[in-house]
Amino acid sequence: MSKLTDVPKRILIGRALRSDKLGETLLPKRIALPVFASDPLSSVAYAPGEVLLVLSIAGVSAYHFSPWIAAAVVVLMFTVVASYRQNVHAYPSGGGDYEVATTNLGPKAGLTVASALLVDYVLTVAVSIASGVENLGSAIPFVVEHKTLCAIAAIVLLTLMNLRGVKESGKLFAIPTYLFVAGVFVMIVWGAFRGLVLGDTMHAPTSDYEIKPEHQGLAGFALVFLLLRAFSSGCAALTGVEAISNGVPAFRKPKSKNAATTLAMMGLLAVTMFCGIIGLAMATDVKMAENPAKDLIHNGAAVGSSFVQDPVISQVAAAVFGDGSFLFIILAGATALVLFLAANTAYNGFPLLGSILAQDRYLPRQLHTRGDRLAFSNGIVLLAGAAILLTWIYGADSTRLIQLYIVGVFVSFTLSQTGMVRHWNRHLRTEKDPAKRRHMIRSRAINTFGAFFTGLVLVVVLATKFTHGAWVALLGMVIFYGTMTAIRRHYDRVAEEISADEAPSDDSMKPSRVHSIVLVSKLHRPTLRALAYAKLIRSDHLEALSISVDPAETKALKADWERRGINIPLKILDSPYREVTRPVIDYVKGLRRESPRDVVSVYIPEYVVGHWYEHLLHNQSALRLKGRLLFTPGVMVTSVPYQLESSEAAKKRARKRAEWNAPGSVRRGPVERRAKEPSSKS
Repeated sequence: MSKLTDVPKRILIGRALRSDKLGETLLPKRIALPVFASDPLSSVAYAPGEVLLVLSIAGVSAYHFSPWIAAAVVVLMFTVVASYRQNVHAYPSGGGDYEVATTNLGPKAGLTVASALLVDYVLTVAVSIASGVENLGSAIPFVVEHKTLCAIAAIVLLTLMNLRGVKESGKLFAIPTYLFVAGVFVMIVWGAFRGLVLGDTMHAPTSDYEIKPEHQGLAGFALVFLLLRAFSSGCAALTGVEAISNGVPAFRKPKSKNAATTLAMMGLLAVTMFCGIIGLAMATDVKMAENPAKDLIHNGAAVGSSFVQDPVISQVAAAVFGDGSFLFIILAGATALVLFLAANTAYNGFPLLGSILAQDRYLPRQLHTRGDRLAFSNGIVLLAGAAILLTWIYGADSTRLIQLYIVGVFVSFTLSQTGMVRHWNRHLRTEKDPAKRRHMIRSRAINTFGAFFTGLVLVVVLATKFTHGAWVALLGMVIFYGTMTAIRRHYDRVAEEISADEAPSDDSMKPSRVHSIVLVSKLHRPTLRALAYAKLIRSDHLEALSISVDPAETKALKADWERRGINIPLKILDSPYREVTRPVIDYVKGLRRESPRDVVSVYIPEYVVGHWYEHLLHNQSALRLKGRLLFTPGVMVTSVPYQLESSEAAKKRARKRAEWNAPGSVRRGPVERRAKEPSSKS
């Protein structure tokens, strides 16, 4: 079975890597950018549309506010990027927001940040995949008809790619990410050239449509609330920014410098693309509506339910390049693909954070270990499972899923920047060097503004999105927080119980006597081997114990025992209800009550079989008995194996497996070079 599972495993995720090859999986900046920043870069494909969708509630007249909203998003992006550049220099270990909050604000704040990030990473996968499926579905009807199934299949495929390792998955993701970025920049430059230099008039497919406002003539508080809601929707462009601070250990040296540079590159690219798309959307007269079937008017009538509302980026590309042109198709394909790959930000952030939380005993320790490809495989699989569940519950509907989004990001942003302010305050109290103090004061000012701004945005997001689904994200944070608290409490309790005392304790003292019991069902070779082994231990008292469920078999056992002259007393317990486990447990507990300082050692003869199906036919009573005895204090359980012939066949198969090499598991080593002979001068 091991061989059968090893072949597909190696084909899917590749050969196993040695631990000392971890350095080979570290990322250069050109690969780290698509790996850790694919989410914020790809969000420009839907963030501008989210802004226009909200503004459309007040009609086309509200669209003139979109440049101001874009400017606010740009200021926020640069603020967050500048703040996180301080984080990666001060905390390069990869703890990111969690480490900053825990160190400076306490464990509860750190756990709140971790809960928010874990929820948001799961949502990143669900939203990105759902959005990608919807974009792809506009061209392939089958995808729309089986949207949930296709989304789950995409998550599974992305999971396998990440199980191959961070570096290999990064190479796979780099090409479509860079193609998308290049396509958007070409669109912005060519659109600006056509409009400003050539004087062309570009029209989006919906430019001659009208929008029926849901609430016309909004003013005062209602207008402010609408603008704040549009701003909170545009903040989707900031999701995933924190992943770089969590992924610093995956960068090549100098880690902090490379991570800070990647942050700056990501921020500059994201805001340029975001503003460019918003600007072109205004120039080409794009129209968007939350309910297009009723609110979009064409030739005096509603477009109806058959109308498919294309994303803003698709409409702008159609206006700039021409609908159906080669560059339009290239950009559309790159956009759909990069939305799938945007989930990769979470696939790198979630396992790293999970590993740190597991090390701090807030999550199961299995999440701290690396898999065959030196990736945190258990964390990757856990993220995939949670994302699949969420995608299935919400039917892969990005409109419903995106309402849950952003809350967790700004919770972590705010607490992290507040923690950084306390970090600089603590260091300023002891630092005497004027140059270093000036640097710290400047960094503190950046983080203070970041904490204030992101905190303000968090309030706005909660106020405008709570009833639209943000409460689900908050509930998820509470569930994660409670679960991690319970796990930590369990680990702390276990550590306290098993800690060794400085003074001698009962566990370190030698027991007064050892009472050994050999369980006997029949007198055969496994039993004789167990009796011989028990004699070798030289216990203070040794006896054989048998449970009588069939009087004829018990009588035959006694006769055989006496005939062989075995000089070990045989004790037989009657079991009128034909139970085996309970009489043994009761007898052992009785011995413990009579002599609490004695240790009872129980020897259980067991067959060793070679086929999986043979395990179903043997040793079930032994397994049940061992399971019960493990919960009995002062009892030691010893299995005495007896290898059947089928186990020898299994041994041969194991030897063959050890000598067999799966495809790709062996790499030819370097050719040994012959030492050069000293050249003789003529």
